[in-house]
Amino acid sequence: MPRILAMTSDDLLRHHGDVDAAPGLIDFAVNVRGGRPPTWLRRRLAEALDRLGSYPAAADDRRAREAVAARHGREPDEVLILNGSAEGFALLPALAPTQAALVHPSFTEPEVALRTARVPVRRVLLSPDDDFALHPADVPPEADLVVLGNPTNPTSTLHPADAIRELAERATVLVDEAFMDAIPGEPESLAADRNPNLLVFRSLTKTWALPGLRAGYAIGHPDLLARLACHRPQWPVGTLALEAVVACCEPPALAEAELAAVEARDHRRVLQAALGPLVLGDPRAPFLLIEVEDGPGLRQALRDKGIAVRRGDTFPGLGPNHIRIAVRSPEECAPLLAALALEVHP
Repeated sequence: MPRILAMTSDDLLRHHGDVDAAPGLIDFAVNVRGGRPPTWLRRRLAEALDRLGSYPAAADDRRAREAVAARHGREPDEVLILNGSAEGFALLPALAPTQAALVHPSFTEPEVALRTARVPVRRVLLSPDDDFALHPADVPPEADLVVLGNPTNPTSTLHPADAIRELAERATVLVDEAFMDAIPGEPESLAADRNPNLLVFRSLTKTWALPGLRAGYAIGHPDLLARLACHRPQWPVGTLALEAVVACCEPPALAEAELAAVEARDHRRVLQAALGPLVLGDPRAPFLLIEVEDGPGLRQALRDKGIAVRRGDTFPGLGPNHIRIAVRSPEECAPLLAALALEVHP
């Protein structure tokens, strides 16, 4: 069963996949679809440049919140536009939790933000022997804030929505759904769930190749969002991010995202079959977690061949032999698989 560990200090929590990637390398380290936003989105952003001479108006924020609300069947006052999920994580201490439970292995920014604010943190480590399954009973009952990803980065695990709802019966629960739109049909999403203890973060970064813009949003009860946003500055989100949120929530964009999710699922299945027993868990997102005998040696060997993958030991609960691999098309994966065949099975 998962272990519960007390807070520990670890500078590697601030490590991200962009550090593993470098110019000239074939990038399997960063989970962003495509090298740049699609043409129609770049056009929308370019058209918005003429509005940069004015401060973002309340009407601009309202328009973005209405777009998100329509996309998820919510009300505009149940939406908070963010400078990406990263801003939302930085705002978490405003909820004033007395103890936070972080479900790991998972994205580390929430733990960094909470630790920095001196919030007591407990880690709940899920087991690969159990396909990284979430068991609500293993989350300490004294935690009044629970943080988890769904699907989870880096394990690619999709947790049942009912298990998360069970946690929300006794604590505020933040669900990071940054990769949910990369799964066909978005199963197990809680974005439409009006439980007052649920807080859902969404990011546009992954599907729309916008890491340089920072755009996303939070969904939850208006009172919960007000607490989260209480220390934000004036004009917290810029014009371009607001426009990106509107554009990416419109029906044509949603249809494109669904097609991309289906394609990513098919590509994942091909890559997973090729990697075979190296793959851990039951992956559902556009990345795979593998375990090898000599992770550092393999990562360096791949790098020497011009290929970047994501180290896994920066995620609590994983070690140096864990590696995360972003899903690409079979054609793009061919050099990776050829290199792995030489290194893992020489």
